[in-house]
Amino acid sequence: MNIASFLSPKEEVTFLRDDMTIRQGLEKMKRYGYTAVPVIDAEDRYVGVVSEGDFLWNILSHNSELDTITMKSLEKLSVRDIIQSGKIRPVCIDTNMEELLGQAQMQNFVPVIDDRNVFIGIITRSEIIKYFIKKQIEVAEKQL
Repeated sequence: MNIASFLSPKEEVTFLRDDMTIRQGLEKMKRYGYTAVPVIDAEDRYVGVVSEGDFLWNILSHNSELDTITMKSLEKLSVRDIIQSGKIRPVCIDTNMEELLGQAQMQNFVPVIDDRNVFIGIITRSEIIKYFIKKQIEVAEKQL
């Protein structure tokens, strides 16, 4: 089964650029309501995923006094400064469904890249689960 049929293309996915400021990244995540989003560079290459926790821990580590945190202070660092590279590994478009399922066990989505490491979209865990449920139903119906 080709995973491309489950792909939400980049044009339909919320993502951050690695050169955005912490403030810009937080504002975009707040606007769309996601807890984690993919991050890409200026050439559209996949860099990693950043989560609310990554923002929070970074802000706290750079501001010893919580009452001194301002939106202005969040413009000093960029999203690339808080990414934990390798935390969420992407898959290639030719990955099989079983491997995709393994990747989705620990995250709500799996980033998908092409052979040049260019980010092309995501596949959500719910789409993967739907596929395997449908597959199980088909197997059960054949046994009847």
